[in-house]
Amino acid sequence: MDTRLLELLVCPVTKGPLTYKHDTQELISLSARLAYPMRDGIPVLLESEARALTDAEIEEGRKP
Repeated sequence: MDTRLLELLVCPVTKGPLTYKHDTQELISLSARLAYPMRDGIPVLLESEARALTDAEIEEGRKP
């Protein structure tokens, strides 16, 4: 994921920042508790396509 593109993208629900999780190929919004999928390298930023994050994933994402 291009870091410059990631700086421009925001969560469509909260307008907050997104982080890229390489192992699952997802963009994570901790504030919305959602993970947006990447398909063929293209972020799918639709709330209906996102999956809910578990409490464990939220805690892991908050670690420095």
